[in-house]
Amino acid sequence: MRFSHLAALGAGSALVLLLQPVAAGTAATRSQTGGVTTLPLAATQRGPALQRDLAPRATTPFALVGVSWDDPLADLSGTVEVRTRSSATGRWSEWRELGAERDDRPDAPSDVAAPERAGRGATAPLWVGASDGVAVRVASSGRPLPAGLRAELVDPGEGPAARSLPAGDRAPRPGVVTRSGWGADESLRARDFIYTGAVRVVFVHHTDTTNDYDCADAPKIIRSIYRYHVKSSGWRDIGYNFLVDKCGTIYEGRAGGVAEPVLGAHTLGFNTDSAGVAAIGTYVSTAVPQAQVEGIAKIAAWKLGLTGRDATGTTTLVSASDGSRYKKGTQANFGAISGHRDAFNTQCPGARLFDRLGDIRSLAARLQGR
Repeated sequence: MRFSHLAALGAGSALVLLLQPVAAGTAATRSQTGGVTTLPLAATQRGPALQRDLAPRATTPFALVGVSWDDPLADLSGTVEVRTRSSATGRWSEWRELGAERDDRPDAPSDVAAPERAGRGATAPLWVGASDGVAVRVASSGRPLPAGLRAELVDPGEGPAARSLPAGDRAPRPGVVTRSGWGADESLRARDFIYTGAVRVVFVHHTDTTNDYDCADAPKIIRSIYRYHVKSSGWRDIGYNFLVDKCGTIYEGRAGGVAEPVLGAHTLGFNTDSAGVAAIGTYVSTAVPQAQVEGIAKIAAWKLGLTGRDATGTTTLVSASDGSRYKKGTQANFGAISGHRDAFNTQCPGARLFDRLGDIRSLAARLQGR
């Protein structure tokens, strides 16, 4: 889901929030914890001269960026854009827009890091690679901007070489890179696990991050998304149950056991009795690599097959949130493999990936021996 661009950034009464240049050691204007540096945004009355004349700011190293705000239920109506400086070349990127992330989130406060904390509102994260500078602008479309706006700069940290869970003796259990394999810092997440009933639907997502990555960097991207979900958004753990890179490698997402029905935070209203599988990339207009299609089919076939669910079948789930496409308490019918947009008004998993769901269902059914 994307914010709408304003027709003219220099026209009239919109308010822009800009990162102000401050000394790197000023504790009152920055904080860092768990690999995430936060930088508060300051209100500035915008005029034409400020449209692109933003003072760049040197930062601690990071590779993924987003913007968050205090109230997770507050709308941010307008545009959020960032520029980043490559630590390898010293060059600044063009302005890039961040999308909203109202739909990928927990159903209830029980799924955030602590009972008293309701989490934070946030844009989708943007993978930018190794960077050491940032500029941010947020433009309202006439409505008040939410309080507590801040930039979230995520350093993925170092991780070990990838390790996989071995494929089982009976198909179609695929190999899965474990959390230790992609370098999850287990001290960040909530200590306990929440389980639901058996998985009856696999919801397919895209991470809405770049497609321009080397598959060897996928663990870094996942570590960054993990830290963004936990430290920036205040969730218990990474939201997705599994992730699949463009080379088809499958990664364990939320902790609690790959064979268990772990409650995720991926499809608002329908996180119960479901699993979220996220394709790393953005597939609105970009074709989905066949290896990634096959990886999604493999994990969906196995996860559904644990309880004998037909990958081409349908089932009924009950909405847990008025924020979904269905009012709370409404029974909704879904394919056993569905897209995020089937449950929420969103572009996710992107038109090109959504169009491949039929192929994913057919392949998954064949892997199940149907």
